[in-house]
Amino acid sequence: MKTIIAVAVALVAGAAFAQSGADVLKTKGCNNCHEADKKKVGPSYKDIAAKKKSEAELVAKLKDAKGHPKVNASEAEIKAAVQHVLATK
Repeated sequence: MKTIIAVAVALVAGAAFAQSGADVLKTKGCNNCHEADKKKVGPSYKDIAAKKKSEAELVAKLKDAKGHPKVNASEAEIKAAVQHVLATK
């Protein structure tokens, strides 16, 4: 019984610490090269979303550093950021 409670508490705590996609973009430095609707060093989030790549493709690209600098973020953070970017269509 204690194990079940400990697991439940850990899950709730993890959910409480999860960052929103916008927060991940800010804290991981994405906004240094990208902006919501203007091209900077990299394309705008709106342009990325318009290319209609799948979430899985974008996550893999960021994790594997293919055509983009390696991102120092967890998979959950990368997914949150990608979901936020794709929502800017």
